[in-house]
Amino acid sequence: MRKLFKSKKTVLTAIIFLIAFTASYGQLSAPGLGKGKTASWFAFGVKQSLDSLQKKESMTYIGIGRKSTLDDTNPFNKMAILVLNQEFSNRYAKNWQYSYAISYRRQNEYESTAPYETADPAIKQEFRIYGRYSYLTGNNRLKWKNTFRQEYRKFFNPDFTKSDEDYQFRTRLKTQLNVDLGTQKLHHIIGSAEALFSISKEHSPKSEWTKFDYKESRFALYYSLTPREIPFTFDFGYAYNLIGKGAKTSGVHYLAIDVIWNNPFGKTF
Repeated sequence: MRKLFKSKKTVLTAIIFLIAFTASYGQLSAPGLGKGKTASWFAFGVKQSLDSLQKKESMTYIGIGRKSTLDDTNPFNKMAILVLNQEFSNRYAKNWQYSYAISYRRQNEYESTAPYETADPAIKQEFRIYGRYSYLTGNNRLKWKNTFRQEYRKFFNPDFTKSDEDYQFRTRLKTQLNVDLGTQKLHHIIGSAEALFSISKEHSPKSEWTKFDYKESRFALYYSLTPREIPFTFDFGYAYNLIGKGAKTSGVHYLAIDVIWNNPFGKTF
């Protein structure tokens, strides 16, 4: 039995370092995929409690996004992004939680005009570190969470040379409501709204800073199911990404599905 536990511990450690989970009340929110009409997002995650009180957690996921062009509505048309994310969180007080994470993202780039061929360079690589601080409140039926999140994003071309956008500091403000649909905590509706602001250091065409400004908003509505018979949570959602502002505003509609494996190594680690 000890051998089995050690083996499981080794596997979990490998998962944590080789895969990378950013979740909030369950669902793995779709990332921004750039301009298009529609998009799709699928993610598989592992959530593991790290203490007996279940206040500390490890969240790990791998996700894939696809999208349409500006001329069609097929959300599976083109490969858009691969995401590997690892997050640790600690609810250290009744109403307060902090998280820190590291992430790798591989985003496909396309020309902005028809026929939307692969751009040069075709891939934008990103390494991201972020922290977030959340205030949580509510009762047995409703849970409300407000989050401040700060990110540092470093970009590379496919060969790891500097991208046109060298690095970025991004601030995200999010509010989220979780509604329990029954007495057994199996069914939930989760709604959220988030605003994103950023400032970037450009490498090309010349080295300069952009101004710190609002960039986009994201809205999501999920149905979440956690069956008692199996240790998985299934989330089905719709999201809307509103990019830009004023006359330059555009929007993308998302279909999202994620599956989360809860505590595969027991409720304590």
